[in-house]
Parts: sequence; structure tokens; C-alpha cells
Amino acid sequence: MKMDKEKKEHRVHILGVPYPSQGHVNPMLQFCKRLVSKGAKATFTITNFISKSINPKSDSVDIASISDGFDAGGFRQAESVSDYLHRMEIEGSRTLENLIKSYLDRNLPVDCIVYDAFLPWVLDVARRFGIAGACFFTQACAVNYVYYYVHRGLLDIPVATPPPVEIPGLPALELPDLPSFTHVSGSYPAYFEMVLNQFSNVDKADFVLVNTFYKLEEKVVDSMTKVCPMLTIGPTLPSFYLDNRIENDDKYDVNLFQSDPSQPILDWLNTKPPKSVVYIAFGSMDNLPKAQMEEIAWGLNNTNFNFLWVIRVSDKEEKLPEGFVRASSERALFAHWSPQLEVLSNEAVGCFFSHGGWNSTTEVVMPQWTDQTTDAKLVQDVWGVGIRVRVSEEDGIVRREEIESCVREVMEGEKGKEMKRNCVKWRGSAKEAVSEGGTSDLNIDAFISKLECS
Repeated sequence: MKMDKEKKEHRVHILGVPYPSQGHVNPMLQFCKRLVSKGAKATFTITNFISKSINPKSDSVDIASISDGFDAGGFRQAESVSDYLHRMEIEGSRTLENLIKSYLDRNLPVDCIVYDAFLPWVLDVARRFGIAGACFFTQACAVNYVYYYVHRGLLDIPVATPPPVEIPGLPALELPDLPSFTHVSGSYPAYFEMVLNQFSNVDKADFVLVNTFYKLEEKVVDSMTKVCPMLTIGPTLPSFYLDNRIENDDKYDVNLFQSDPSQPILDWLNTKPPKSVVYIAFGSMDNLPKAQMEEIAWGLNNTNFNFLWVIRVSDKEEKLPEGFVRASSERALFAHWSPQLEVLSNEAVGCFFSHGGWNSTTEVVMPQWTDQTTDAKLVQDVWGVGIRVRVSEEDGIVRREEIESCVREVMEGEKGKEMKRNCVKWRGSAKEAVSEGGTSDLNIDAFISKLECS
């Protein structure tokens, strides 16, 4: 009787298993919230280390934990990337099986596991229990399609084909536009193997879900769907910033990094005129050299704009020009963390200077590695919402003059005005996609309905 009652209360029980990094955890947890809003029961797994470190909570999604093999220290405890991934597969598989069994014992069987594409072994676990598997791609569809071509042997690496590279549905890609792994020989081999292994068993998954929305990547979605049927289910932002149909969903519930109180940052922004602040944040995995940090500092200084810079304490002390922080105090705020969604939605912010990672909204982009280079191509040349800085061919450093020029263009140039108009257009399309009857909304409905019928 208890199982029957649960079946009536919840349409289906879906278990989410993300790759345990900030840019992967947030999108999947937001997707789980969306599933709950449609009557599903969703359980979201984090690692034992994350659970003990920050003890995250959600109003609507159950939180469970599995082991990545490094319960005491997480990724930093591993000897290498390959060591972490290997141990995570072994211990993750074992503890995920135990979690699934615990739900069976409680008459709450899992109907489907939504798993990060970086973790294809999760599908093997699901199959052992006869559970449906849904592969969840966090990155842009365009980036996924490039990796698909490499995995299938349709694009040789390191890329030797004279550019541009032509892939159906994508703009012509020069070498700097391709994901860095494809043309920088031997760079981050364990990560490169991981992004290619996303496709090792994707054809066996019951569903393929992509964190994008149809209008944003229409051509590449149509092209890739012919070889890898998929459902676009994004954007996976808190509902408050989109359709506002999910109650109390105005922030990300999991922050893997120590955070400053957010109110002082917002209070500072609220003292600034509209569109007067440059917001600088290069992501949780950035590690820019001292020479580049100095060029960014002087480039910002020369613009004379107010700026909010998210920067590690160690980088602020060791990589910025001597006396720069003190000299900038009247028009700058430095923080080692910020509430990014609230900052980006604040009317004082006129420009976002970032690395161009997929889960950021960008206007000036300085891509570093992996998918960021392709995202930068899309941001500038396809969506028209940003400008990409030019890198010096001599040493790979972006000069202060280039930084100043790009920031000025976004803040006060004609191109900047066009970018802002395009941002408004795409923001409207994003809201439309997740609103009732939108492409992503209908795809999520279809996903749940198919699980109910299986």
C-alpha cells in the first residue's frame, strides 16, 4: 500500500547524478527542480565530501550522497585527474548501487537516472537494475557535436585539416574556435579522454538531454539530432530569472566554494549608476599567469569605469600590480566570491568580462581552454552578444590596450548597443522556451510522460 501511495503522489522517481564540479552541479539540480514542479519526485546526488563540507539543502529536491573515492578531501585529495576519475567510477558505482537498493527497500524505486555525460559508467549501473538512463549534456550542443565528430573519427586530432573545419549546423570553425583539446596536442589528456568518452555508450541511453534551448542552437540541434536524438531542456537557471513558475527558486542551492556575504556586494552595486560597472569573473577553475593578470588590471584601470572583480585572495596579493588594489579603491570592489545571478541582473552592471564558459552570460570573453573557445565563437559571431579579445601571437597574452578597447566597445560603443539588443532578444527566447508550451517545457513533459508509460 505504501508504494501505491507514493506512485499516486509522484508521477515518477528520477535520480540525478552530476559530475561534482560547480558548472555541472547547478544545471542538473535546476533541472531536478523543474521535474519536481511537474509532479515528479527528484533525488539529487552529491559526493560524500561535498555533503560533509557544505551540507546543501533544497526546498523541493531530496539530497543524497555517493562516494567519489575521496571522501576526506574530494578532488584535491587525488594524485591526478586520471586517478580521481578512476576511483570515482569504482566507488561511485558501488555506492550508487547501494543507494538504489536503499530506495527499493523503502518502496521508492528509481524509475530513471539522469546522469552527467562525463560519467557514462552510471548507465551501466542503471542497466543492472533495469532502470532507464538519461544522458545529460551540460555544455553547448555545438561543443558536444565537435566532440562527437572526434569520437566517431570524423575529425582527426590534433586537427590537421586546413581550417576552417566544416561541421553541419555549425559556422565555419578556425583553429582558435575549436575546443582546445582538439588542436593543442597532449593538453590535459585525462580531461580530453573524459569528454570523448561521453559518447562511448550514448547510443544505449534511453534519453539524451541537452542544457540548451532550441532557438539558441537551432541549426546544430537539428543536425546532431539526426545522428543522436536529443531533447533540449534548458536553460537551467533558477525560475525567478525565467518563467517564475517555480516557487522559491531564485538562487543556486549548491555553492562549492567558500562564499562572502552577498549583501555588501549588492549594496556596493546599488550605489552605482545604471550600466556603469564592469563585472570580471573568470570561473572556478581559472589560473591566469601573473603577466596576464597585470594586463587585465591596467586595461581596466585605463577605462576609468567602476569594476567588480571576483578574484582569489592569493591572486589579488601575488598577481596584481603593487598598489593597484589601494589605488583602485574609489571605483573598484574585489571579492573572492559573488552571487553571480544577482550581480548580472543588477542594473548597475554594463559589461561582463569572463572566460566564456557555457554557464555564464558573457559580453567580453577571454576564453582559456576546453569548451570556452567554441563558446566565444558563438557569443561573438552567432548570437551577437559579446566580443572576443585578441591574443598576442608572441606570448599568448591579451594586452591592456585590447582589453581597454573591448570593454569600451561593450560599455559605450555602437557594437555594444547592438549586443545589448541581442541580449534582450535571446533572454526573451530563453523565457519562452521554459514557459508553458515552450520547446524545453514540452520536451520535459514528453520526457516524464515516456517514463510514466515505460
